[in-house]
Amino acid sequence: MKSIVLLGSTGSIGTQTLDVIAAYPEKFKVKALVCAKNIRLLKEQIELFHPEAVAVEDEAQAKILRSQVAVPVLEGRSGVLQIASMRADITLNALVGIGGLEPTLAAIVAGNDIALANKETLVTGGSAVMRAAKEKGVNILPVDSEHSAIWQCLKGDKVCKKIILTASGGAFRGYTRAELENVTAAQALKHPTWNMGVKVTIDSATLMNKGFEIIEAMHLFNMSVEDIQVLIHRQSIVHSMVEFADGSILAQLSYPDMKLPIQVALNFPERGDIKFSPLDLTRQPLTFENPDYEAFPCLKIAEECAKQGGAAPVILNAADEILADSFYRGLIKFYDVPYYIYKALDKLAAEDFHPTPECIRETDARCRSYLLSCLSGR
Repeated sequence: MKSIVLLGSTGSIGTQTLDVIAAYPEKFKVKALVCAKNIRLLKEQIELFHPEAVAVEDEAQAKILRSQVAVPVLEGRSGVLQIASMRADITLNALVGIGGLEPTLAAIVAGNDIALANKETLVTGGSAVMRAAKEKGVNILPVDSEHSAIWQCLKGDKVCKKIILTASGGAFRGYTRAELENVTAAQALKHPTWNMGVKVTIDSATLMNKGFEIIEAMHLFNMSVEDIQVLIHRQSIVHSMVEFADGSILAQLSYPDMKLPIQVALNFPERGDIKFSPLDLTRQPLTFENPDYEAFPCLKIAEECAKQGGAAPVILNAADEILADSFYRGLIKFYDVPYYIYKALDKLAAEDFHPTPECIRETDARCRSYLLSCLSGR
């Protein structure tokens, strides 16, 4: 049986991962679980999967849970890193935010293969993570549907000419710039095809999510920004494509269900055999179109940051976390997001930067402090 450490077990990806694990009781064993603060759901997961240990980042909630369960309960950031350092066959990182970077590195040091659903790991620390994984001989197994699709298409081929990332277009696909001026977070959260968490759903509406995926794809597949194309694909059936030197294109198709790429990652190097969401190709046509960079400038900003490298992707990620949350709470408008990202980049991107966890944390903190100061003065 494969042992699994699951970081972020109570979130959307975490709960779906446990659904996949439950479907393969003879193949997978949950070794440890980590959550931020949802101890009610974590307690249920403990009862169902019997992990050896758990960690809760919120120390007060950890103390409460410790009185309710027999399993060891670690607490705080140190507890999360202790769990991440446990030896296992696979560590699936479904944490949200830049806090997922150091647990990924800790799991690599432990020698675990990494099933990666935490975007920030590669957006902010991609070069360090890929270098560490290569040195330890561990696999980075993408869980994002798009990167999983590329990974599946590339099996057996080490080189392709171009990556084509597909994007649903989010809740505002087809909107003009004028129509986007006064849209609300409530509208942004009505994603047409995927059921995701708040942050990623808002990022999908601004197309920032696709911008982050460009940066991830650069690191995962050793590609330049110029060789990664984004196409809007409203149906979310074709999850991404790769084009080879002879002009042929391979695509991966499936119903939009995150259990499918999770299953692929956990079963590596084999494939799973459970049809969580069978695909009927007769139900709808499949269409593709270019993104509207004028209406959705966050995509262009992300591409610029990918080309610039250095501190720029770290600033981009930190700024977007602050601004997506501010938009969600109704404190700023849709186009304030790209406006303030540019302000942060202009202010901070030229500073000295080294791709170490410490420098990444410092750059992230400076960006957050700067933007919060800007927003408080509005």
